[in-house]
Amino acid sequence: MGSYDATSPPPATAGPPGKQSEPPPKHNGNSSPVVAVVGLRMFLFTTALVAIIVMVTSKQTKLIPVAPGVAIPLSAKLNYVPSLIYLVTALSVACLYSIVSSVISVLALMKPGGSSTKLQLHFVMIDALLLGILASATGAAIGVAYIGFKGNSHTRWNKVCNTYDSFCLRSAVSLILSLVSSITLLLLVWLSIHMLYKKTTRR
Repeated sequence: MGSYDATSPPPATAGPPGKQSEPPPKHNGNSSPVVAVVGLRMFLFTTALVAIIVMVTSKQTKLIPVAPGVAIPLSAKLNYVPSLIYLVTALSVACLYSIVSSVISVLALMKPGGSSTKLQLHFVMIDALLLGILASATGAAIGVAYIGFKGNSHTRWNKVCNTYDSFCLRSAVSLILSLVSSITLLLLVWLSIHMLYKKTTRR
């Protein structure tokens, strides 16, 4: 009978020769920034939609005296102010874009590799473009709203918000929400650039 050598190595486990066991798959560490991006895009949708609704429904009609004992009904509404039309158009584009980009971001989050660098680069460019459009529309509307609230004595433009108080109040609420939407887009641009920087530095 052969003797058993205690110093001999243990028998190898069954498996193909020369193939090592694969390490467990790594979890994607970029899920938190993508979740934050989706949350910001949904917040952008909410603020833009509410701003549109408030602005569109801000019509007000008042009796304006034109002669002693004579008054005619005059209305203040969105269609009479081009800068407000521009603002509502920009908000509508931002609202639609936030829905589409949120869906794409959620689908990218569900993928094993996360969102691609090319997709994030496209988001940065479109977010920056939309930020410029919405910020310019908000600034133009704020300029007209300031004249409505304060008037301009140099050009003899009288203020109208002492007459159309409800219209001006609702317009001011819509402008504040538009400003919040612009800030949200700015945060999205910063966050997307940060994600791109982290992805490129890991290579």
